Order: sequence, then C-alpha cells, then structure tokens
Amino acid sequence: MTTQTLLGFDFGTKSIGVAVGQQLTGSARPLAALKAQDGTPDWLQIERLLKEWQPDFVVVGLPLNMDGTEQPLTARARKFASRLHGRFGVRVELQDERLSTVEARAGLFERGGYRALNKGSVDSQSAAIILQDWFETH
Repeated sequence: MTTQTLLGFDFGTKSIGVAVGQQLTGSARPLAALKAQDGTPDWLQIERLLKEWQPDFVVVGLPLNMDGTEQPLTARARKFASRLHGRFGVRVELQDERLSTVEARAGLFERGGYRALNKGSVDSQSAAIILQDWFETH
C-alpha cells in the first residue's frame, strides 16, 4: 500500500473545514477552517494548503439529505469541487458527508464542552470525519 496524503474539505457558505489525512494509517486531523464569502473561499489560502501538503488528491464532502437526495447545498459543494479541479488540476473525489457535523459536534463537546463548539472547529473536525469515512469506504 502506498502512502498517500489527502486534503479533505467540508464545504460551507461561511466556513470551509479543512483536514489532512494519510491513506496508509487511515487517519485524518483537522486544520484551521477557511472563511468563505457566500461559499467563495480565498483561493490563495487553498493554493497555499495545496503547496504545503502536496496531496495526491482531495476529498470534498457532499451534503445530502438523510434519504440520499440532493439539497441546495449539494450543487454548491459540487461546484466548489469542480473549481478546485479546474484551478489547480488536482484530482477531486466526493464523499457522502451525512451526519459528519453531528458526529463532529458530539466529539468536540465530549472533549471540551460548549466552548469547543466554535464554527471553525466543528467544520474542520467534520472535514477530518469525511476523510476518515473515505478511507473506510475505499
């Protein structure tokens, strides 16, 4: 098995969670979340992340309803994934992210109570969960 580095993104309109993971260990850890303006990130920050971590590819969480149908944010997450690929030529995989935010909130609350539940921490922890889910399903 090869060691591959992946970046994970939890797309949101105000904040985009970011995580880095290693396929060999199947583990991921949150990085600092990025601010977004109506879903548009600072692309220079993303470029810096890609240069720093040099991922083999990136995984973008795909927000779906509990029954698996798409919601309005689904199309925006797909557009974000498409722009990542278009701007940087990086391979992008989509991963179902149902319940990742619920799981992230529960884990952060368990470790630090309400103070640990700031938006950036939740979003980046969600990105780590999305990556770990990707590892488990691939």
